[in-house]
Amino acid sequence: MNIYENISRLASYGVRTGLIEREDVAFVKNRLLSELGLDGFENDDEANSLPEVSVDDLEEILSEMLDYAQEKGVAGPTKTHRDIFDTKLMAVMVSKPSEISREFWSRYERSAKEATDFFYKFSQDTDYIRRYRIRKDLKWKTETPFGELDITINLSKPEKDPKAIAAAKSIRNAGYPKCLLCKENVGYGGRLDHAARANHRVIALELAGEKWGFQYSPYVYYNEHCIVFNYEHVPMKICRKTFERLLEFVGKFPHYTLGSNADLPIVGGSILSHDHYQGGAYEFPMAKAGYEKMVVIDGFKDVEVGIVRWPLSVVRISSASAERLVELADRILEKWRSYTDEDAFIIAESGGEMHNTITPIARMRGGKFELDLVLRNNITTEEHPLGVYHPHKELHHIKKENIGLIEVMGLAVLPARLKDELSALADAFVDGRDISGDEVLSKHADWLSELRAKYGKVEQRMAWGILQREVGMVFSKVLEHAGVFKCDDGGRAAFERFLSKV
Repeated sequence: MNIYENISRLASYGVRTGLIEREDVAFVKNRLLSELGLDGFENDDEANSLPEVSVDDLEEILSEMLDYAQEKGVAGPTKTHRDIFDTKLMAVMVSKPSEISREFWSRYERSAKEATDFFYKFSQDTDYIRRYRIRKDLKWKTETPFGELDITINLSKPEKDPKAIAAAKSIRNAGYPKCLLCKENVGYGGRLDHAARANHRVIALELAGEKWGFQYSPYVYYNEHCIVFNYEHVPMKICRKTFERLLEFVGKFPHYTLGSNADLPIVGGSILSHDHYQGGAYEFPMAKAGYEKMVVIDGFKDVEVGIVRWPLSVVRISSASAERLVELADRILEKWRSYTDEDAFIIAESGGEMHNTITPIARMRGGKFELDLVLRNNITTEEHPLGVYHPHKELHHIKKENIGLIEVMGLAVLPARLKDELSALADAFVDGRDISGDEVLSKHADWLSELRAKYGKVEQRMAWGILQREVGMVFSKVLEHAGVFKCDDGGRAAFERFLSKV
């Protein structure tokens, strides 16, 4: 299709999704003409056309418009340039932040869910969340000794274009916005070293007397994957206020979970320079896990407390009173920050560096507030330079990155490289090929040997399913490695020693 047809199709998409009204069509088409360096339509039929389109046509429409823009030199030559330019095209149809905020809070007066449903659909319709990329992610579930774990291989987050990386080196870092979480990203056009956010909108809200922003992740790892961030660019910090904010949020949006990454390197797993939380309308595997043992904390007999049956070390506390949970969570955090148990290799501090912190997760369950407090420690040794409570070297062929909030809760976010590597491994598994000399696959050689010993010769139709299941089992071990108190008699005794201090 020619460029004029695609301009009309994009405007029609805007009408279909409700981003614009019919009376906006001429305005939108003229803005698109301007962005593409065109003076006008060639005839009245093109100018007045509003063809039938479906939501799924957006990828094709934008792709063809980008091809034209690059051919004419309107858009730059790299994939990153394409992402910047198609975001600029979509921004033509996106309402001002104040208008979106008014609509959100108007719907919130009727229902918190209606408000988030509106904003999530809007974030997809604007192509801030690129539906067609998210669909490419691989997802499956694996049954493990700790219940069913969720596995994803994330393909929706674009890989860095080598040409764009090279070009970005010549760009002076503007320092604006300070990071990808700052409020200044709203409407930002983007550059080679900073993602385009011209079609991005944020809802402002108050938590614990402070101004915070509510948005969705553009790479949604799970349903309605949201981010709640401090309006100020301040570092991550787990403290009493953290528990207050998390519980206030789930009180306002009881259909959502919200949690925070830890505030130390290795166990942080995300941007530590800007305080923020992640959540969404999703029941994570950890939320389904039951109690292994109930305990009673002095002074908090009115609060339900228990050790969760989970590979990481989790204390779950529950009460109808958010204030009581804040009190107890703050006590647990205070005790854990300074807690040392050399027999369990829990060291609170070394060389002036603190090692203990918490990953907290809040939700509503049965009309009560619930907090999961995951005990974390980031100490390193010569044997484990990336962290003792981090995936150990033998698991790095599947997962080497930090174990952050999302994975703590039982959802693996695995690197995109695994899609092709697992496909090639399946073939090698079937034909018995030695991969020890393969530049890409050799990292999996020991693992594949174990699988051959376990399963023997397998047929092609079985290989992929086996690899999926075994990747899930590796992730289960990853979580066990991240647990500070191990899932054995000694580990449980050490866990109870800590709780006795609380």
